[in-house]
Amino acid sequence: MGHLDADCFYVSAERVRDEFLRDKAVGVLGNQGACVIAKSYEMKAAGVGTGMPIWEALVKCPTGIYVKRDFRWYEVLSRLMLDVVRELSPRVEYYSIDEFFFLAGPARGRTFQELAVALRDRIWERVRVPVTVGIARTRTLAKLISDSAKPFGAWAVLDPEAEAKLLADRPVTEITGIAGRRAARLAPWGIRTCLDLARADRRLVRALLTASGEALWWELNGDPVQPIHPQRPLHKALSRGGSFGEATSDPVVLYAWLVRNLERLIEELEFHAVCAGRLTVWVAYKDGRVGVGQAAPLVPSDRFDILLDTARPCLRRAWVPRVPAARMHLIAERLTPKGRRPLGLFDPPADRAEAIARLKREVNARHGRFVLRSGATLPLAAIYRDTANEYDICDVRGKICF
Repeated sequence: MGHLDADCFYVSAERVRDEFLRDKAVGVLGNQGACVIAKSYEMKAAGVGTGMPIWEALVKCPTGIYVKRDFRWYEVLSRLMLDVVRELSPRVEYYSIDEFFFLAGPARGRTFQELAVALRDRIWERVRVPVTVGIARTRTLAKLISDSAKPFGAWAVLDPEAEAKLLADRPVTEITGIAGRRAARLAPWGIRTCLDLARADRRLVRALLTASGEALWWELNGDPVQPIHPQRPLHKALSRGGSFGEATSDPVVLYAWLVRNLERLIEELEFHAVCAGRLTVWVAYKDGRVGVGQAAPLVPSDRFDILLDTARPCLRRAWVPRVPAARMHLIAERLTPKGRRPLGLFDPPADRAEAIARLKREVNARHGRFVLRSGATLPLAAIYRDTANEYDICDVRGKICF
């Protein structure tokens, strides 16, 4: 199994189209330019962390160069990297925009180490993005190896003794799927490193971390139980939303964000040819409170009018008056393939609504993603004027992870 991860991908992508940025402290900012979502190694050395507000980053790294993210461009480079990996592997998983798992099989007469180096070097030559490659007996071990080989490394480890040395040096939290809460469950049993987990009793690991933890135990011991997925599994839920940039307590603006997120969500429902059987509106407030509203349409639907009628009462339940809201997510669940839902006796006539939706899609496809949109979004005119807000990481389709 192999794992490939781009080094500081967003920054590396910016450097591909602007050589001036190479070897300089660079930070990539989120939608509204409020926080650093990626940073170069030079900026990291100055103390800037991912998620740090821009005003704090400027104090720590005043000479840094800060640019707004461009996910359309990052996707272009991501898919070029994906094409290269597919040239050298018969089975590739598009895990995230900058991360791939693949079935490692070197050509006759070549070693796994040579395959790792060839893949790293070919992507650098073709795409000009530095990546790190790890190859091991399982995907979990491959990821640990690539993490330890950063930056611009290429390392194949298939010897159990070499694996044990690697695992002994790494805390258990470096395993994908084990964060603070799970690590806290393991600590009383003396399980603090990856090797501790690999050497622990399998039944104890299952009792503490359920079946998913047991799968990691098998993987750490060299038994591949987590397969490569060349195609993304079907979605169980679809979601759109994010930070507002500037917090708001204005219910008109909050409603505008609901409509914006719903229009984006409907794009995904249409793309995947599914209907939503339940909607959840989740709103986070500046004072730490969270509001949640949930409702189901009479029948699963992907129609704007029906889903907006469903979402309105959800927002009312999630709304905390006079408290600034900072973030919203709209989640569609109980997804049903389109065409398989039962017709409701009192459904509004579909012809007119579907004709409007079709016209909207065609106009936006030709002239711009949000040229036609609901008038309720007029309070967000500044958001629509900024082209950086037209495309987000969740709009990169086909990958398994965010």
